[in-house]
Amino acid sequence: MRRLAFRGAGCTLVNLKKLDSMGSKRRRATSPSSSASGGDFDDGHHSTHTPGPSRKRRRLSNLPTVDPIAVCHELYNTVRDYKDEQGRLLCELFIRAPKRRNQPDYYEVVSQPIDLMKIQQKLKMEEYDDVNLLTADIQLLFNNAKSYYKPDSPEYKAACKLWDLYLRTKNEFVQKGDAEEDEDEEDGHDNQGTISEISSPGYLKEILEQLLEAVVVATNPSGRLISELFQKLPSKVQYPDYYAIIKEPIDLKTVAQRIQNGSYKSMHAMAKDIDLLVKNAKTYNEPGSQVFKDANAIKKIFNMKKAEIEHSELTKSSLRASNKRAVQGDRLSAITMALQYGSESDEDAVLAAAARYEEGESEAESITSFMDISSPLYQLYDTVRNCRNNQGQLIAEPFFHLPSKKKYPDYYQQIKMPISLQQIRTKLKNHEYETLDHLECDLNLMFENAKRYNVPNSAIYKRVLKMQQVMQAKKKELARRDEIEDGDSMISSATSDAGSSKRKSKKNIKKQRMKILYNVVLEAREPGTGRRLCELFMVKPSKKDYPDYYKIILDPMDLKIIEHNIRSDKYTGEEGMIEDMRLMFRNARHYNEEGSQVYNDAHILEKILKEKRKELGPLIEDEEVASPKLKLSRKTGISPKKSKYMTPMQQKLNEVYEAVKNYTDKRGRRLSAIFLRLPSRSELPDYYLTIKRPVDMEKIRSHMMASKYQDIDAMVEDFVMMFNNACTYNEPESLIYKDALVLHKVLLETRRDIEGDEDSHVPNVTLLIQELIHNLFVSVMSHQDDEGRCYSDSLAEIPAVDPNFPNKAPLTFDIIRKNVETNRYRRLDLFQEHMFEVLERARRMNRTDSEIYEDAVELQQFFIKIRDELCKNGEILLSPALSYTTKHLHNDVEKEKKEKLPKEMEEDKLKREEEKRAEKSEDSSGGSGLTSLHRTYSQDCSFKNSMYHVGDYVYVEPAEANLQPHIVCIERLWEDSAGEKWLYGCWFYRPNETFHLATRKFLEKEVFKSDYYNKIPVNKILGKCVVMFVKEYFKLCPENFRDEDVYVCESRYSAKTKSFKKIKLWTMPISSVRFVPRDVPLPVVRVASVFANTDKVDEEKHTETLEESKVGDSVLSLQKDKEDVPVEMPNGEPGCHYYEQLCYNDMWLKVGDCVFIKSHGLVRPRVGRIEKMWVRDGAAYFFGPIFIHPEETEHEPTKMFYKKEVFLSNLEETCPMTCILGKCAVLSFKDFLSCRPTEINENDVLLCESRYNESDKQMKKFKGLKRFSLSAKVVDDEIYYFRKPIVPQKEPSPLLEKKIQQLEAKFAELEGGDEDIEEIGEEEGEVAEAPAIPQLQTPLSNELDIMPYTPPQSTPKSAKGSVKKEGSKRKINMSGYILFSSEMRAVIKAQHPDYSFGELSRLVGTEWRNLEASKKAEYEGVIGQSVSSMVGAPAPGSPFGQQMGVLVPPGQQAPPPYPGQNPITQQVIQQPTTPMFVSPPPKTQRLLHSEAYLKYIEGLSADSTSISKWDQTLSARRRDVHLSKEQESRLPTHWLKSKGAHTTMADALWRLRDLMLRDTLNIRQAYNIENV
Repeated sequence: MRRLAFRGAGCTLVNLKKLDSMGSKRRRATSPSSSASGGDFDDGHHSTHTPGPSRKRRRLSNLPTVDPIAVCHELYNTVRDYKDEQGRLLCELFIRAPKRRNQPDYYEVVSQPIDLMKIQQKLKMEEYDDVNLLTADIQLLFNNAKSYYKPDSPEYKAACKLWDLYLRTKNEFVQKGDAEEDEDEEDGHDNQGTISEISSPGYLKEILEQLLEAVVVATNPSGRLISELFQKLPSKVQYPDYYAIIKEPIDLKTVAQRIQNGSYKSMHAMAKDIDLLVKNAKTYNEPGSQVFKDANAIKKIFNMKKAEIEHSELTKSSLRASNKRAVQGDRLSAITMALQYGSESDEDAVLAAAARYEEGESEAESITSFMDISSPLYQLYDTVRNCRNNQGQLIAEPFFHLPSKKKYPDYYQQIKMPISLQQIRTKLKNHEYETLDHLECDLNLMFENAKRYNVPNSAIYKRVLKMQQVMQAKKKELARRDEIEDGDSMISSATSDAGSSKRKSKKNIKKQRMKILYNVVLEAREPGTGRRLCELFMVKPSKKDYPDYYKIILDPMDLKIIEHNIRSDKYTGEEGMIEDMRLMFRNARHYNEEGSQVYNDAHILEKILKEKRKELGPLIEDEEVASPKLKLSRKTGISPKKSKYMTPMQQKLNEVYEAVKNYTDKRGRRLSAIFLRLPSRSELPDYYLTIKRPVDMEKIRSHMMASKYQDIDAMVEDFVMMFNNACTYNEPESLIYKDALVLHKVLLETRRDIEGDEDSHVPNVTLLIQELIHNLFVSVMSHQDDEGRCYSDSLAEIPAVDPNFPNKAPLTFDIIRKNVETNRYRRLDLFQEHMFEVLERARRMNRTDSEIYEDAVELQQFFIKIRDELCKNGEILLSPALSYTTKHLHNDVEKEKKEKLPKEMEEDKLKREEEKRAEKSEDSSGGSGLTSLHRTYSQDCSFKNSMYHVGDYVYVEPAEANLQPHIVCIERLWEDSAGEKWLYGCWFYRPNETFHLATRKFLEKEVFKSDYYNKIPVNKILGKCVVMFVKEYFKLCPENFRDEDVYVCESRYSAKTKSFKKIKLWTMPISSVRFVPRDVPLPVVRVASVFANTDKVDEEKHTETLEESKVGDSVLSLQKDKEDVPVEMPNGEPGCHYYEQLCYNDMWLKVGDCVFIKSHGLVRPRVGRIEKMWVRDGAAYFFGPIFIHPEETEHEPTKMFYKKEVFLSNLEETCPMTCILGKCAVLSFKDFLSCRPTEINENDVLLCESRYNESDKQMKKFKGLKRFSLSAKVVDDEIYYFRKPIVPQKEPSPLLEKKIQQLEAKFAELEGGDEDIEEIGEEEGEVAEAPAIPQLQTPLSNELDIMPYTPPQSTPKSAKGSVKKEGSKRKINMSGYILFSSEMRAVIKAQHPDYSFGELSRLVGTEWRNLEASKKAEYEGVIGQSVSSMVGAPAPGSPFGQQMGVLVPPGQQAPPPYPGQNPITQQVIQQPTTPMFVSPPPKTQRLLHSEAYLKYIEGLSADSTSISKWDQTLSARRRDVHLSKEQESRLPTHWLKSKGAHTTMADALWRLRDLMLRDTLNIRQAYNIENV
């Protein structure tokens, strides 16, 4: 469908007077667009024929004064809006200068930093009163970029491009006035030396009119006027978006007007306007549309005509030119007159333009004729239909009409309820939609159809998502508006002009209030410095500088967007703007740390906004008073009606979310509590260093409510990411780690319950191939000619065996049909081979001019055509069968005809001679019997009061009484000497008088011209009838004949060969019957043979016997004939015979195939790939790489795999073929999504996209498997390509269930024996409802003083890895103490019921410390743990030793822990009396809650308020400390490169410690930090 042709340059006629009255105003304006190209012409009111001296002064006086501020704005917009070839805005690199903390070296190179934000701010403040000032800042901006960035960097290249663009644009503005003045001073001489600047304005006008005429009268090859829809600008009423996109609209009428006014001083000036015309059209319309092509054609025509004029006019004499100018004068050409002075009024112009519009567009636009434009239904429909992308292109165009059934037949198989915008428009016209919900339902149906049929990443799919968002936003806006109007109607049902003006004033009051609130935020300044608080809120952060911002902040908002919404009236009320302001401040506080400048500014601005709104007071609205329900819905921003309903997809998403959120364990603990909210940056800054993509359930829920999830898989991806984050940050044996695994399992089970088995999404390739073959067979067998005759009917009589090849198995269409019906074909090339064998046999056994031969060629050609359509030339099915094309068929037929034609010509010659001899013998025999009789021939004769003529058709008495009368065409009439009348003619046979198959069908009343001629007496005639040729039968009818006496003939029948052949030329004698046209042409109806019923009974009996034979034995698939294909192997071993294709144990294998091989001790057999295969001493072998399954690899239990994923291992083995269990296919990820081999079952199709390296236990993606080039004798696999790529789902690791069971077993040991865990679990449940919950186990603050350190090379991830390598020796909890605590806590609580939890814990810890060693051993023995693993010295390399800050290589003794613990702890762990240097931690250390709590209890002392002796540590001095050599060897000397000026390395480290303490104190004093 063609687009609205002239959206780029205009398509609706505009009244000339209106244009002239407004033209000068627009040209005199100082807007940037008016001073750009296309707007620098005169206003058209000066004369072009004033004398030369005065012309210059008048010309200069009429020049418009250009506002430098407007020029600066236009120059800035040019730089800002420039895009490169990929459509990227180059200015994004220069919007903000680099941050000092991110790129401090930038400010060492650049002394005067500047960015586009500062330049834009200066423009707004009108600080640029001269273009040179802007040029200086722009030059400084780009020079800074060039001096800092390397020449090959994108920034450097962008700076060069933008600077060149700026200079070109600036020169255009600056030189415009000078160029026009120079034109006058130089008397029309152009600096380019062309004819376009000839001094005489009259002659220039003639040249320009020639150019315009060439454009206006140009037509395309079909005769369509190209410029018709470029002559007038579009209507602002019907196309308001055109003027929002196109800043400088222009049309051919404007060009003609400027030619008339003499505004053009050169051809170059007119060329600029034509270029602008073309640019507008190409900007507004999509590439490939008719308007886009017409625009290019206009530009090409104009340039060609311009070059032709310049070349021809330079050779003409000046005298001829001057004479011509004198004759022409100021007379306008007819084209210029027609463009400028159109006879149509404004109203007529609109109607005329509407008549010229393309049909599809006018239908869509004419909807306004039957529906009110203000109707919400029309507005929603119009919004969707006219939805455009960022480039202004119409994205709803593919949805105007349904796809073609001929081109996309599969669309209507997949889509059960197709619908398009045209059908929706028809329903709107018929008023079938009662509410917006009904219209939305049809639009959503259209969108879901498109998403179901198209690929998720396709352009159509992306357009659907965009249109759905636009539709939902518009419907929400309309719903709010309807509620407001309902409120108005409750107050008064009558509307008047006064009422409308009152509502308008109310709207202005609302907008004014919003502007006041916006300006309060905009002008707020810091009291001391005068800094504007809103500077960082004006525009959103750069995606390049802050990519994580858009991952954390889901709905970015800035003041620029809010200002735009206020100006464009997008806020229905003040509350909408306030909500956006709050969202902006909330985003700032969420992203930035508490106490930062942005955080504080957001808090202050929100407070100022709140106070100003309170100062303004509430805005009393009638509708709010009248409708409390409406008022409530406005505050919430959600329509009450809309919140009750959820789409089916939202219901599924909500079901998954609630299943994860509400899952509880056996004890009723809700596992999702810790995952609801992310931890804040202030609490856990290291979390955001470790986790790159943080996500929580609140964010997932917000995405779900905002309809950002298009399917369940998208939500599952976010959930899996959240669980992976938890497992990455927390220890493998922590409670959160276990909860993440359990919820992960719950998530996948819920999805499986909702969506069912994911294998159902994979198309059944076997059925699709069989369906394709079935459709192809039916299409070929049903192929008919123009009269409705099936070509296959004539081929039904072909013998099953060719006499020339008696050993071949019999094959007919009937046998092929049974094979198709029993689904025995699994390859297209085999089916094609069988079909062609039958058709080629028909050609071999019949003459080239026979009907059978021609039908066979037609069917074979039709077979190839339908085959290519069904396979889409290999896009759907890639098969060796496609290699045979119609070109090969034509060559074969021509070759066959050359061989057969000489023989057939000889046969025809002998046949004619034989017929002549037979006719002579007949005449002689007749003459010998009646020698005395004499024949008198005539053209007619009478019998029984009826006259019979030559050419008439008559009924003749049958030879037997039970037969129908014969039909004979009279060719001769005569009377013998005895007075008896005779006739001679051709017999016509009825279908039951011919020999044919029961499957053949005939036309109603059809007869066949036979090869039988004979004479009969006239007295045998029973009556008259008519036989008509098929081409006339359906249109004409004979006069005075009954319908039952009228027959049709289209074929001749040969009794000798028992065959039919269509009659091409009707050669029967002319009849005396008069024919008249039928009132209604007869329909073409074919009926079955009279033998069909009897054959049907026989066929049913045959089918029953076939069914009985299938009960015990299943029908096997037909196999294509193959052969062993040996291959020469240059480096092969002696005695080995190598093959490319080989049959082994009735299994055909070729190089590149994959097979299952026996694997002992594994759950699933491994997969091998055949890269070589050979036979030696009667045994067959193959060599190739081995694929392994996920359970054979080492990986994290949280890792997910595709269901049938395998990994290419480093193993390459030689295996005997006796170990092969069966064939399979291993596909790359891309192929797995898009295609399947047709002969491999879906269960045996595997996916491989990664290689597993056994040495480093890593999985890395690789490009693909090795491909082989095989000989032509090797039968290639047929590949079926899906119409829509599948979306494979991942399943959990095989280790997930095992890991969950291990953790549950360990935690189960603690059930019922630990009251502490129950209380902690309850507390976690309570905290889960709080606003912020960290997604990890946070250590207690008191523990940080004694928290030991780890060396720099130790990280949490490596620690987890070491835990796994040590065999997971770490214990989850301190079992001995917990068991004691569960008993003692109840006793102490009974004695002191008023004590808090902390006081009870302190008493329990005291009791534990005072407990005898034997009692402690008893508690520890019950659980099976030793107390030394908790409080004793950890073993070297043990996980707990790493947590204590000691990572010791094997074989070395662990260094003593940090000093400062109380004497009780020192009894267990011997520590030195002097402080030791240890490595600082890379981030906050994480401990299990139970371990941290135990250390806290152990460190409690009644004599000290703190656990560690930090005061002794700070007061330590070098002279008081004496280290042994062993202790000095363990000092962190790797911190320093050398000891420098110090005596020993220990002295250097002491000096480093003093410097660090001094810096710490300086920081405290500089920032007034108290209570450190």
